[in-house]
Amino acid sequence: MTDVRYVAIGDSFTEGVGDELTDDTGVTITRGWADLLAQGWADAAGAPIRYANLAIRGKLAWPIVDEQLEAALALRPTHLSFNGGGNDMLRPRTAISHIADAFSRVLRRCDEEGVQLILLSGADPSRGLPLGGLVRRRGDALSAAVVGRIADRPDVIRALNWPDQQLAGPSFWSEDRLHMNARGHHRVAARVLSALDLEPEPTWWDLPHESGTRLRGAAYYRAHVGPWVRRRLTGTSSGDHRSAKYPTWLDVAPGTA
Repeated sequence: MTDVRYVAIGDSFTEGVGDELTDDTGVTITRGWADLLAQGWADAAGAPIRYANLAIRGKLAWPIVDEQLEAALALRPTHLSFNGGGNDMLRPRTAISHIADAFSRVLRRCDEEGVQLILLSGADPSRGLPLGGLVRRRGDALSAAVVGRIADRPDVIRALNWPDQQLAGPSFWSEDRLHMNARGHHRVAARVLSALDLEPEPTWWDLPHESGTRLRGAAYYRAHVGPWVRRRLTGTSSGDHRSAKYPTWLDVAPGTA
């Protein structure tokens, strides 16, 4: 496959939150599965690809579509990946059908522009979250609704992470329990590469677990649940005033991780 131009749109899942690296100057860089996918794609294909990532943390499904989709299509990609709805699921009043409509819009626009859609479902964080049962039920409903929208479209590339019970385990999640860590992001990247009929690095499926102390009880609520609640009460988002990390094409060559 030559002349691959891959653009990703979405929220914190696609931005890569939870998989942070520190460079030689001490600057923290957010990586994530889409960055890993771009590198793995170039490596597996043995040829450079172009990569852009417009995802911004905290975004709901329809703002992703309204703010990122047309900008992504304007880059004239060959492939576009989309995931959304994780933040919507945490708002019980949001209708599942309304979230699924966003997926249908992305599919329609990709069809119109001749772009290959890569559709992802997010991983299941419910085991570690307060009110995890509610998150699980809504995630099950959203996953079923989205799969139903593409049931007659075998051409859509599917990378479905929600049903992956191993990925739902705590060793794949960062300290906030809502975002995957590097181990989780590598597993997702491996799944997308496999869906593209490319061979991922075998270790990506199950990197060694890095054990460490995890916040529990009141300390966890102070560090992670409290700030989330404050953002809901004030109508703010973790993505406010942030811009996309790769809004234009980045050339990714084999072996340049």
